[in-house]
Amino acid sequence: MSLTTESFAVQLAFWVLSFCTVISAIAVVQIQDLFRSALFLIVTFLGIAGLFVLLGAEFLAGVQLMVYVGAISVLIIFAILMTRDLEEGNPSHSFRIPVAIVAILFMLFSIYAITVGTNWDSRLISETLNQEQQTEAGKIFFADSIPNLANLLLTDFVLAFELVSVLLLAAAVGALALVRNR
Repeated sequence: MSLTTESFAVQLAFWVLSFCTVISAIAVVQIQDLFRSALFLIVTFLGIAGLFVLLGAEFLAGVQLMVYVGAISVLIIFAILMTRDLEEGNPSHSFRIPVAIVAILFMLFSIYAITVGTNWDSRLISETLNQEQQTEAGKIFFADSIPNLANLLLTDFVLAFELVSVLLLAAAVGALALVRNR
């Protein structure tokens, strides 16, 4: 396969995944049926995992699939099935307009930060390195990414890593306490 065909296929996969992810994320927020909203959340998580694969971060894609699609989504669906009447749907609230205004302001700020506030000039890299050197630099950068990530988690970010484990333990104990009363 030639380079242009391969890059076209990657770009096509990116746009299809991005479109599906954004549409399913909007559906998560807009659909009033909690169960269907949770199913669209699973589609959103799968799309994000696909985007991680396109970025070359297969480890993060695997973590996304195992943790979010495999565990969190199933937990949400079980919680919905055990605690709510599926026919009732989400109750409406009076904060719909203020939340929409805040979301639009956040979106405008994000667009401004991405387009104006960030220097996306990649010509410096392409001018100093030819195609073979860029490929070799990418291989060196992504080689042994899992051991490097583990080293960072257990040295520089050990406090955050431990806090997340304590938070997950507290969530598990809280879930057991809620189920025990029944």
